[in-house]
Amino acid sequence: MTTPTIAQHVAVLLAWLDATNPRTDHEISMRIMKIGEEYGEAVAAYIGMTGQNPRKGVTHTRDDLTTELCDVIVTAMVALASVAGDADRAGQLIDEHLTKRFARLIERIHAAEPCGHRARRTPTYEEEVPF
Repeated sequence: MTTPTIAQHVAVLLAWLDATNPRTDHEISMRIMKIGEEYGEAVAAYIGMTGQNPRKGVTHTRDDLTTELCDVIVTAMVALASVAGDADRAGQLIDEHLTKRFARLIERIHAAEPCGHRARRTPTYEEEVPF
């Protein structure tokens, strides 16, 4: 079996959720709130990984944390697809958003460099994404 893309995974999740719980305003709200639940699980994994709670000690690993962070990302993509219409449109929206944000990030990095000197070379969008 080949590894599905995030868009394929989100499309299957969306179809399953829509079949089980039709996409009403209430259901979309629940999908958005699910992001908060998953975020809380990521926070709990981080606290458990660092042993921040002395009563519990170290209860999680870095792998637990990365798994929870992936769940946050997938859940957010499902919520975005629910609002946007489908997984393909959600993918387009995230691509557009990242393109705008990346260009702004590079501008800010260059603007923050004193006298045009850089301690390390900053990549451009075109160099990092060859298409």
